[in-house]
Formats: sequence, structure tokens, C-alpha cells
Amino acid sequence: MIATAPQIGPPLALLAELSYRCPLRCPYCSNPLEMTAASGEMDTGKWIDVIEQAADMGVLQIHFSGGEPTVRKDLEDMVERAETLGIYTNLITSGVLLDRGRLQGLADRGLQHIQLSFQGADEVVADRIGGLKGGHGKKLETAKLAGEIGLPLTINAVMHRQNMDDLETMIQMAVDFGAKRLEVAHVQYYGWGLRNRAALLPTRAQLEHATAIVDAARERLKGVLVFDYVVPDYYAKRPKSCMGGWGRQFLNVSPSGRVMPCHAAETIPGMEFETVTERPLLEIWQQSDAFTRFRGTGWMPEPCRSCDRRELDWGGCRCQALALTGDAAAVDPACDKSPDHERIVALATNEAAAGSDDFEYRRFGEGA
Repeated sequence: MIATAPQIGPPLALLAELSYRCPLRCPYCSNPLEMTAASGEMDTGKWIDVIEQAADMGVLQIHFSGGEPTVRKDLEDMVERAETLGIYTNLITSGVLLDRGRLQGLADRGLQHIQLSFQGADEVVADRIGGLKGGHGKKLETAKLAGEIGLPLTINAVMHRQNMDDLETMIQMAVDFGAKRLEVAHVQYYGWGLRNRAALLPTRAQLEHATAIVDAARERLKGVLVFDYVVPDYYAKRPKSCMGGWGRQFLNVSPSGRVMPCHAAETIPGMEFETVTERPLLEIWQQSDAFTRFRGTGWMPEPCRSCDRRELDWGGCRCQALALTGDAAAVDPACDKSPDHERIVALATNEAAAGSDDFEYRRFGEGA
């Protein structure tokens, strides 16, 4: 008997990847290996149409992202349209292209929140990782401006073996800037991050130390700072509920209009993604193969299908399963019930112990 895709309500949020252009060259870049050129990006009118369709579907949040979304001069127009439609607006940015005038203008047009990424707390370390001299200083300026303007701030601390010593300072930095939320997000290894795994994967001892720091800070800063903590899948015992479950809570629209369940889904071979310029967003969400293939529990292999956590983690991350086993439909190796779990743990232990100080930078336009 062939399992049918379950009925699904509207998505909670839309991730609008406005452009893959970015001044940073992060070695863990989450953009696809083959990126859309600037000439292939949707224009203002098409993006406004996407926002209007999202509002009609019942989307509550829109996250303007990239690449670097502030390379788009029409960002203010999109923010304003979302705000007039009652959608909560969040800007996910490196902050290096923003000044007071631009940030104030975005706030005046309806921006409600800013999420700012940091590559470290030390300027030398952070600029080396981001590949942009002076980038860390610009980020600090943007965080300060957000506070002065009154924009709620989340700081995203991207952690790995080469900046672990900065974690406690980064936590204090978030407090000093008045951030309400701190995402301590260990690098996940697919796409460009997989290329640099040997340089970025922490040792288990490093991870345990980082976890202890976060646990202590959570207790110390209760009521001051909310923590989101994401560990590397290679050291997990249970898989994360990736994007709240495949095709359940989030949808992602790429710069060219491709609609995906997550920003890394393009790594899955043989999966085709429809574009919002050719089919309504609601139909893609409800009916397209890309969204229904791994939605719900009917697709799951054993032991996922009979696991009592199947509607908690929804089978884990399909892109991670692909990266580690070669099969997007396999049991996520992050789960200790996976037949591949111990092999992945051993791989992580050996590779992290060997380590590397060098990584391959990402540049806009570079492919596989």
C-alpha cells in the first residue's frame, strides 16, 4: 500500500533568500554549491507577489535572508509590504553593509527584528573566518545601532573548532548589546561546510566544554537572555527536528524563485523544485513532490516508522542523511538507532582529532 501525503495547514514562516551575493567568504556557507547569479534574481514585483501569496496562505513570519539580503536596494519595499499585510519581519544579516541611515530606514518601513551573525569575539579570529578585513568591527557597529534604534536583536554565534575559545566572550557580548536571544549554532556539515569539515569539526572534549558553558550561562542569565543551542549532528544521540519537520512549518524561496522545504534541499539529487513564477505558492506547498516526499511519517524506514519519537523529530535531517549515507531517505545517522551511527561517531572522532587549521573560503559564483 502506498502511503499518501498527510493534509497540511499553512506554513508558519517563509525564508526569503533574496540574493546569494555576500561580501563574506565563510568556509561553512549554507548557500548551494551552484548559486544563482545576480542576473537570475527575481525582481521587486515578483518578490512582492511572493509576499502577498504568503500572506494569503496564512504565513505569520518572513525572514529576509541570503547570502546577504541588504545587497538588494529594494529590501525596504519588501519589508514595508510584509508589514502592511501583518507579517512579522526579521532580517537575517551579516551586518557589514548596514549604516545608521539604512537600518533606521528599514525600521521606519516596518522591520521588527534583526538577527546578526558573528564569526567570533576576537577581531583577528572573526575576520579570518569571515574572510573580510574589518568585518567584525562593522558587525559590532550594527549591533550597537540596533540597540540605539530599538530593534529587537538576536545574535547568531556560529561555533566550530577554530573559535571555541570565544564562546564565553560571545555570550557576554550578546548581553552587553541587549540581545534578547542568542543562537549558539555549531556548524552543520553539508554543502560548503562538508568541504571544510576537517578544519571546523570540534573534538568531543571541545563540544562538552561548550555545552557546559551554555548550560551555566542559561542558569546565570535566566530572564535576561534566551539560548538556542544546536550541537553538531555527528555527536548527537537523537536527530534534530529539522525545520520543524520536512514541509510542515517552513518554506524557502530561492533568489530565482525555486520553492524548497529547506535551504539545503537542493543537495538532494533527483529532486526537482517548482518555481513560484510558474505555479502558485500554495499549490507548491500542498502538492509538489519536493514538499510531500518526506512530509509526515508514511515515508519513514524502520526503526523510524515505529519509533515513539517519530512525530517529535520527524525522521531528522534528510540532507544530513544524504551527506553521511548517500541516501536522503535513510535513517538520519545522528540517531543512535541508525545502523550508521557508530561509523559516523568514529569518523567524527578521527577527523576532529586529526584536525586542520586551513579551510577553503567561499566566494560568490563558486560552484562545486
